[in-house]
Amino acid sequence: MLSRGDRGPEVTELELRLTQLGLYTRQARGNYNEGVEDAVARYQWARGIQPDDYGVYDLETREHLESETTEP
Repeated sequence: MLSRGDRGPEVTELELRLTQLGLYTRQARGNYNEGVEDAVARYQWARGIQPDDYGVYDLETREHLESETTEP
């Protein structure tokens, strides 16, 4: 699970996957900031995913996103 404040290559991959769907337009920097959180929340809402906390990249969200995108 990833959330605001996390950093590293997993966050970069998340950013790049969100970019593939046009949900994230900033440069991928590996920093789970407000922009990433907002993009994840929009993705969850659009796909009908109902997490405990919108904007948190949980396992269900990851499975949906990975099924729709290619590995960066």
